[in-house]
Amino acid sequence: MSDAVHDEKTRRRAMMIRASIYIAGTHLFAGFVILLFALGGRHH
Repeated sequence: MSDAVHDEKTRRRAMMIRASIYIAGTHLFAGFVILLFALGGRHH
């Protein structure tokens, strides 16, 4: 396998890992915000 193909696969894998981390982090943040709204809504 040539270096160019290897570099492309490595870059694509790194991008997918980074995207997965960003997506998971966004979902955790959104879940936290929803939890805050749910807890805040119970006091009224």
